[in-house]
Amino acid sequence: MDSDSYRSARSIPKYQEPAITISKLNSKAHHGFTMVELVCNIWFTIEIVGRFFSCPSKWEYFKAPVCIIDLVATSTFYIDLIMNYFWGAAADLEFFSIIRILRLFKLSQHSNGLKILLHTFRASAKELMLLVFFLVLGIVVFASLVYYAERVEENPDNQFHSIPVGLWWAIVTMTTIGYGDITPHTWLGRLIGSICALAGVLTIALPVPVIVSNFAMFYSHTQARSKMPKKRRGVLSVDQVKQHPPRNHMISHTIPPKRTSNHEHTALISSNGNNGPPHTFI
Repeated sequence: MDSDSYRSARSIPKYQEPAITISKLNSKAHHGFTMVELVCNIWFTIEIVGRFFSCPSKWEYFKAPVCIIDLVATSTFYIDLIMNYFWGAAADLEFFSIIRILRLFKLSQHSNGLKILLHTFRASAKELMLLVFFLVLGIVVFASLVYYAERVEENPDNQFHSIPVGLWWAIVTMTTIGYGDITPHTWLGRLIGSICALAGVLTIALPVPVIVSNFAMFYSHTQARSKMPKKRRGVLSVDQVKQHPPRNHMISHTIPPKRTSNHEHTALISSNGNNGPPHTFI
Protein backbone atom coordinates (compact mmCIF):
# COMPACT_ATOMS: atom_id res chain seq x y z
CA MET A 1 0.00 0.00 0.00
CA ASP A 2 2.86 2.29 0.74
CA SER A 3 4.42 1.70 -2.66
CA ASP A 4 1.11 2.26 -4.44
CA SER A 5 0.48 5.50 -2.61
CA TYR A 6 4.02 6.62 -3.38
CA ARG A 7 3.54 5.92 -7.08
CA SER A 8 0.23 7.73 -7.17
CA ALA A 9 1.79 10.71 -5.40
CA ARG A 10 4.62 10.82 -7.91
CA SER A 11 2.16 10.57 -10.84
CA ILE A 12 0.53 13.85 -9.74
CA PRO A 13 2.45 16.92 -10.96
CA LYS A 14 4.15 18.87 -8.23
CA TYR A 15 2.82 22.29 -9.19
CA GLN A 16 -0.59 21.27 -10.43
CA GLU A 17 -3.27 23.75 -9.40
CA PRO A 18 -6.86 22.72 -8.75
CA ALA A 19 -9.34 23.52 -11.48
CA ILE A 20 -11.37 26.65 -10.90
CA THR A 21 -15.05 26.23 -11.69
CA ILE A 22 -17.35 29.21 -11.91
CA SER A 23 -21.03 28.79 -11.30
CA LYS A 24 -23.13 30.78 -13.70
CA LEU A 25 -25.83 31.39 -11.11
CA ASN A 26 -23.41 32.71 -8.51
CA SER A 27 -21.32 34.92 -10.78
CA LYS A 28 -23.27 38.14 -10.65
CA ALA A 29 -22.00 41.59 -11.49
CA HIS A 30 -21.83 44.39 -8.97
CA HIS A 31 -25.07 46.30 -8.47
CA GLY A 32 -23.40 49.55 -9.53
CA PHE A 33 -22.36 48.13 -12.90
CA THR A 34 -25.91 46.86 -13.43
CA MET A 35 -27.35 50.32 -12.82
CA VAL A 36 -24.83 51.94 -15.18
CA GLU A 37 -25.71 49.42 -17.87
CA LEU A 38 -29.41 50.04 -17.33
CA VAL A 39 -29.04 53.83 -17.64
CA CYS A 40 -26.92 53.48 -20.80
CA ASN A 41 -29.43 51.13 -22.46
CA ILE A 42 -32.31 53.47 -21.59
CA TRP A 43 -30.39 56.27 -23.27
CA PHE A 44 -29.75 54.06 -26.32
CA THR A 45 -33.47 53.23 -26.46
CA ILE A 46 -34.41 56.92 -26.45
CA GLU A 47 -31.87 57.53 -29.21
CA ILE A 48 -33.25 54.70 -31.36
CA VAL A 49 -36.84 55.93 -30.96
CA GLY A 50 -35.87 59.52 -31.72
CA ARG A 51 -33.97 58.54 -34.87
CA PHE A 52 -36.87 56.34 -36.00
CA PHE A 53 -39.44 59.15 -35.81
CA SER A 54 -37.10 61.75 -37.33
CA CYS A 55 -35.79 59.76 -40.30
CA PRO A 56 -37.57 60.35 -43.65
CA SER A 57 -37.48 56.70 -44.77
CA LYS A 58 -38.30 54.09 -42.13
CA TRP A 59 -37.32 51.14 -44.33
CA GLU A 60 -33.91 52.58 -45.14
CA TYR A 61 -33.41 53.23 -41.44
CA PHE A 62 -34.06 49.59 -40.53
CA LYS A 63 -31.72 48.36 -43.28
CA ALA A 64 -28.78 50.38 -41.95
CA PRO A 65 -26.11 48.17 -40.29
CA VAL A 66 -25.74 50.57 -37.36
CA CYS A 67 -29.46 50.36 -36.65
CA ILE A 68 -29.42 46.54 -36.77
CA ILE A 69 -26.55 46.44 -34.28
CA ASP A 70 -28.33 48.84 -31.93
CA LEU A 71 -31.61 46.93 -32.07
CA VAL A 72 -30.05 43.52 -31.45
CA ALA A 73 -27.80 44.77 -28.63
CA THR A 74 -30.57 46.68 -26.88
CA SER A 75 -33.19 43.93 -27.27
CA THR A 76 -30.84 41.26 -25.86
CA PHE A 77 -30.23 43.42 -22.81
CA TYR A 78 -33.95 43.78 -22.08
CA ILE A 79 -34.62 40.07 -22.69
CA ASP A 80 -31.79 39.15 -20.36
CA LEU A 81 -33.09 41.57 -17.72
CA ILE A 82 -36.66 40.22 -17.93
CA MET A 83 -35.56 36.59 -17.70
CA ASN A 84 -33.34 37.36 -14.72
CA TYR A 85 -36.21 39.12 -12.97
CA PHE A 86 -38.88 36.47 -13.52
CA TRP A 87 -36.93 33.20 -13.63
CA GLY A 88 -33.88 34.15 -11.59
CA ALA A 89 -31.46 32.63 -14.15
CA ALA A 90 -29.31 34.32 -16.71
CA ALA A 91 -30.40 33.91 -20.29
CA ASP A 92 -28.10 32.25 -22.78
CA LEU A 93 -27.57 35.45 -24.72
CA GLU A 94 -23.91 36.11 -24.02
CA PHE A 95 -23.03 35.58 -27.66
CA PHE A 96 -25.43 38.29 -28.77
CA SER A 97 -24.08 40.56 -26.06
CA ILE A 98 -20.80 40.69 -27.96
CA ILE A 99 -22.63 42.78 -30.56
CA ARG A 100 -22.67 45.62 -28.03
CA ILE A 101 -18.93 45.95 -28.57
CA LEU A 102 -19.61 46.85 -32.21
CA ARG A 103 -21.13 50.09 -30.96
CA LEU A 104 -17.58 51.37 -30.73
CA PHE A 105 -17.61 51.74 -34.51
CA LYS A 106 -20.17 54.50 -34.06
CA LEU A 107 -17.31 56.61 -32.75
CA SER A 108 -16.09 56.83 -36.35
CA GLN A 109 -18.74 59.51 -36.90
CA HIS A 110 -16.86 61.76 -34.48
CA SER A 111 -13.25 60.61 -34.97
CA ASN A 112 -11.31 61.52 -38.09
CA GLY A 113 -8.70 58.87 -37.32
CA LEU A 114 -11.23 56.03 -37.45
CA LYS A 115 -12.71 57.45 -40.64
CA ILE A 116 -9.27 57.50 -42.25
CA LEU A 117 -8.65 53.92 -41.13
CA LEU A 118 -11.96 52.66 -42.51
CA HIS A 119 -11.43 54.46 -45.84
CA THR A 120 -7.93 53.01 -46.03
CA PHE A 121 -9.17 49.45 -45.55
CA ARG A 122 -11.92 50.02 -48.10
CA ALA A 123 -9.52 51.41 -50.69
CA SER A 124 -6.98 48.63 -50.00
CA ALA A 125 -9.47 45.77 -50.23
CA LYS A 126 -7.77 44.19 -53.24
CA GLU A 127 -4.35 44.32 -51.61
CA LEU A 128 -5.73 42.83 -48.38
CA MET A 129 -7.42 40.01 -50.29
CA LEU A 130 -4.15 39.34 -52.11
CA LEU A 131 -2.34 39.22 -48.76
CA VAL A 132 -4.87 36.77 -47.32
CA PHE A 133 -4.65 34.58 -50.44
CA PHE A 134 -0.86 34.28 -50.27
CA LEU A 135 -0.97 33.65 -46.52
CA VAL A 136 -3.54 30.86 -46.89
CA LEU A 137 -1.52 29.34 -49.71
CA GLY A 138 1.69 29.41 -47.69
CA ILE A 139 0.00 28.10 -44.55
CA VAL A 140 -1.41 25.04 -46.34
CA VAL A 141 1.89 24.27 -48.11
CA PHE A 142 4.14 24.61 -45.05
CA ALA A 143 1.72 22.76 -42.76
CA SER A 144 1.76 19.75 -45.10
CA LEU A 145 5.54 19.88 -45.52
CA VAL A 146 6.30 20.07 -41.80
CA TYR A 147 3.85 17.24 -41.06
CA TYR A 148 5.65 14.85 -43.40
CA ALA A 149 9.10 16.20 -42.50
CA GLU A 150 8.63 15.29 -38.84
CA ARG A 151 7.76 11.71 -39.86
CA VAL A 152 10.80 11.13 -42.05
CA GLU A 153 13.07 10.03 -39.24
CA GLU A 154 12.46 8.60 -35.79
CA ASN A 155 11.08 11.37 -33.62
CA PRO A 156 9.59 10.40 -30.23
CA ASP A 157 8.81 14.07 -29.46
CA ASN A 158 6.75 14.61 -32.60
CA GLN A 159 4.08 17.22 -31.90
CA PHE A 160 2.61 17.35 -35.41
CA HIS A 161 0.01 14.61 -35.10
CA SER A 162 -2.07 15.90 -38.02
CA ILE A 163 -2.01 18.53 -40.75
CA PRO A 164 -4.55 20.80 -38.94
CA VAL A 165 -2.08 21.02 -36.05
CA GLY A 166 0.52 22.04 -38.63
CA LEU A 167 -1.87 24.74 -39.87
CA TRP A 168 -1.79 26.37 -36.43
CA TRP A 169 2.01 26.20 -36.38
CA ALA A 170 2.22 27.68 -39.90
CA ILE A 171 -0.09 30.59 -38.99
CA VAL A 172 1.96 31.43 -35.90
CA THR A 173 5.25 31.14 -37.82
CA MET A 174 4.27 33.09 -40.96
CA THR A 175 2.87 35.96 -38.93
CA THR A 176 6.17 36.06 -36.95
CA ILE A 177 4.41 35.57 -33.60
CA GLY A 178 6.08 32.33 -32.56
CA TYR A 179 4.33 31.09 -29.42
CA GLY A 180 6.66 28.12 -29.13
CA ASP A 181 3.95 25.68 -28.07
CA ILE A 182 4.62 23.52 -31.15
CA THR A 183 8.13 23.21 -32.57
CA PRO A 184 9.80 20.87 -35.07
CA HIS A 185 12.56 18.62 -33.75
CA THR A 186 14.08 17.12 -36.90
CA TRP A 187 16.65 18.86 -39.10
CA LEU A 188 14.30 18.78 -42.08
CA GLY A 189 11.43 20.21 -40.03
CA ARG A 190 13.60 23.03 -38.73
CA LEU A 191 14.72 23.84 -42.27
CA ILE A 192 11.10 24.04 -43.40
CA GLY A 193 10.31 26.21 -40.36
CA SER A 194 13.07 28.66 -41.28
CA ILE A 195 11.83 28.93 -44.85
CA CYS A 196 8.26 29.38 -43.55
CA ALA A 197 9.30 32.30 -41.32
CA LEU A 198 11.19 34.04 -44.15
CA ALA A 199 8.29 33.51 -46.57
CA GLY A 200 5.87 34.96 -44.04
CA VAL A 201 7.94 38.12 -43.60
CA LEU A 202 8.15 38.65 -47.36
CA THR A 203 4.47 37.90 -47.92
CA ILE A 204 3.29 40.38 -45.29
CA ALA A 205 5.79 43.07 -46.32
CA LEU A 206 4.80 43.15 -50.01
CA PRO A 207 1.31 44.82 -49.87
CA VAL A 208 2.13 47.02 -46.88
CA PRO A 209 3.54 49.98 -48.94
CA VAL A 210 0.30 50.18 -50.95
CA ILE A 211 -1.78 50.30 -47.77
CA VAL A 212 0.53 52.92 -46.26
CA SER A 213 0.30 55.08 -49.38
CA ASN A 214 -3.52 54.93 -49.26
CA PHE A 215 -3.42 55.91 -45.60
CA ALA A 216 -1.12 58.84 -46.34
CA MET A 217 -3.40 59.97 -49.18
CA PHE A 218 -6.54 59.96 -47.01
CA TYR A 219 -4.67 61.58 -44.13
CA SER A 220 -3.39 64.45 -46.29
CA HIS A 221 -6.85 64.89 -47.80
CA THR A 222 -8.41 65.10 -44.33
CA GLN A 223 -5.81 67.62 -43.20
CA ALA A 224 -6.44 69.77 -46.28
CA ARG A 225 -10.20 69.73 -45.70
CA SER A 226 -9.74 70.71 -42.07
CA LYS A 227 -7.75 73.81 -43.10
CA MET A 228 -10.40 75.01 -45.56
CA PRO A 229 -12.77 77.78 -44.43
CA LYS A 230 -16.04 76.66 -42.92
CA LYS A 231 -18.22 79.04 -44.97
CA ARG A 232 -18.25 78.30 -48.67
CA ARG A 233 -19.76 80.20 -51.53
CA GLY A 234 -22.99 78.69 -52.79
CA VAL A 235 -22.69 76.86 -56.08
CA LEU A 236 -25.66 76.46 -58.39
CA SER A 237 -26.62 73.01 -59.51
CA VAL A 238 -27.08 72.01 -63.14
CA ASP A 239 -30.89 72.27 -62.93
CA GLN A 240 -30.69 75.76 -61.45
CA VAL A 241 -28.36 76.87 -64.22
CA LYS A 242 -30.81 75.60 -66.84
CA GLN A 243 -33.70 77.43 -65.21
CA HIS A 244 -31.73 80.70 -64.90
CA PRO A 245 -29.41 81.16 -67.89
CA PRO A 246 -26.76 83.89 -67.83
CA ARG A 247 -27.85 87.46 -68.64
CA ASN A 248 -25.30 87.86 -71.43
CA HIS A 249 -26.75 84.81 -73.12
CA MET A 250 -30.27 86.33 -72.95
CA ILE A 251 -29.10 89.67 -74.35
CA SER A 252 -27.40 88.00 -77.29
CA HIS A 253 -30.75 86.46 -78.29
CA THR A 254 -32.83 89.64 -77.91
CA ILE A 255 -30.54 92.26 -79.48
CA PRO A 256 -29.27 91.55 -82.99
CA PRO A 257 -25.55 92.03 -83.46
CA LYS A 258 -24.35 95.27 -84.97
CA ARG A 259 -23.16 94.94 -88.53
CA THR A 260 -19.77 96.36 -89.19
CA SER A 261 -18.01 96.82 -92.47
CA ASN A 262 -14.58 97.91 -93.51
CA HIS A 263 -15.98 100.12 -96.25
CA GLU A 264 -18.67 102.58 -95.10
CA HIS A 265 -20.90 104.51 -97.49
CA THR A 266 -19.28 107.95 -97.70
CA ALA A 267 -19.55 110.76 -100.18
CA LEU A 268 -16.89 111.19 -102.83
CA ILE A 269 -16.20 114.87 -103.60
CA SER A 270 -13.67 116.13 -106.04
CA SER A 271 -11.46 118.94 -104.92
CA ASN A 272 -11.46 122.35 -106.78
CA GLY A 273 -13.83 121.04 -109.47
CA ASN A 274 -10.96 119.31 -111.23
CA ASN A 275 -10.90 115.81 -112.52
CA GLY A 276 -8.30 114.84 -109.99
CA PRO A 277 -8.58 111.94 -107.57
CA PRO A 278 -11.49 112.22 -105.22
CA HIS A 279 -11.01 112.65 -101.49
CA THR A 280 -12.91 110.60 -98.97
CA PHE A 281 -14.35 112.34 -95.96
CA ILE A 282 -15.28 110.12 -93.09
